[in-house]
Amino acid sequence: MLNHKLMMSTPAVIFVTLVALLALAHSSSLEHKNGKNYVREACSVTRYRDICIHSLSSYSSTARRNSSRWARAGVSVTLREANSIAQYLMTSRQHRSMRGRSQVALQDCIECFQDAIDNLHKSLGILRSLNRRAFEREIDDLKTWTSAALTDVDTCLDGFAGQNRNQVKLLRNRVLRATYITSNALALIARLAATG
Repeated sequence: MLNHKLMMSTPAVIFVTLVALLALAHSSSLEHKNGKNYVREACSVTRYRDICIHSLSSYSSTARRNSSRWARAGVSVTLREANSIAQYLMTSRQHRSMRGRSQVALQDCIECFQDAIDNLHKSLGILRSLNRRAFEREIDDLKTWTSAALTDVDTCLDGFAGQNRNQVKLLRNRVLRATYITSNALALIARLAATG
């Protein structure tokens, strides 16, 4: 009799377990879908949407629909990208992989990225402590410093104009990606300014 009761309850346990697993899978699928929707919604205001979605998708679960968090994520990603490129530039200088005019342009580019990194740090500092009473002034400062960072990154390429060696092409591609990411961060800041 006891075995009969156990056998009857086993299908019920399996059924309940399957229902629970399906519910969990559905919930996880909805959360993943919502995360994609959040980043797509945030990136809808940017010019380089694919790069935005790819670079910011990991922030979906924390940023959701919070404009301030998306702006902070945009500047954080830009800062990380700028640091990575600055490290690449300094390594190139140490290995003396560029010569002549390219070497001078490389040094100028390093200085541009150091300025950009300083400006992005200032921007991130503001985003971490936004104040309602000083919101408009802080947004203006934020736009100024992030725009200056974009100008710095863009200026880096000036000294390499007309050069098409492989190393210069590689550098140009990395710097262009940084300008796209910085442009996206500015768009997210503009969205924050508009939504308050």
